[in-house]
Amino acid sequence: MRCPGIVRVAPVDGNDVLAAAESCERMLEAHLGADWDVPVPDLDFTVSTVVAHVARTCLWYTVDLWGGADAAFDVHVFADAAHERLLTSLTAAARALAAGVDAAPADTRGSHPFGSPDPDGFAAMACDELLVHGDDVARGLGASFAPDLDLAAGVLCRLYPWHAAKPGEDPWKLLLWANGRIDLPGRSRQDLWRWHPAPLDEWDGSASGGTSA
Repeated sequence: MRCPGIVRVAPVDGNDVLAAAESCERMLEAHLGADWDVPVPDLDFTVSTVVAHVARTCLWYTVDLWGGADAAFDVHVFADAAHERLLTSLTAAARALAAGVDAAPADTRGSHPFGSPDPDGFAAMACDELLVHGDDVARGLGASFAPDLDLAAGVLCRLYPWHAAKPGEDPWKLLLWANGRIDLPGRSRQDLWRWHPAPLDEWDGSASGGTSA
């Protein structure tokens, strides 16, 4: 399914997860000596706990893709680990998910509270976590974070097709706005948001909403 105004129509895949993780890795590597116990603005997290959260989420997505609701796993990442170990954990978790996404048959359906994602959906959710929380961490560190705009557009189209960027719009700002991170002129604040992780051909064409996760 095409999203209005989006040229990119290829599914989000493991390469996109790796690209999102690499953008986070580059930013974090430059700040390994910084204080990661500082709070992230507007969130009840520190830099360390956000990094651990994203790593754990990528691992959970790998499990949820292959095992769904019937799997019996527990996943934990130690937020109090050294910065280098946390960064290694983040990149390793993203690589594991990328490999799992690319190895899964296209009709694989996993488990998530927002729906039943296919591999494309899990990849897009992981990219959203990496990119949006990457920006959270950058704000906490006083750093800049500017991911690839085509990747941001693809993630926005896949998870928020009703918010797909139109020609001339900045897909990265739209993705941050859709996740409730920033205000945009002429658009209402997204304090409540909900992904569409199921295949796009199951989208009913309406704008979705719900409680953030």
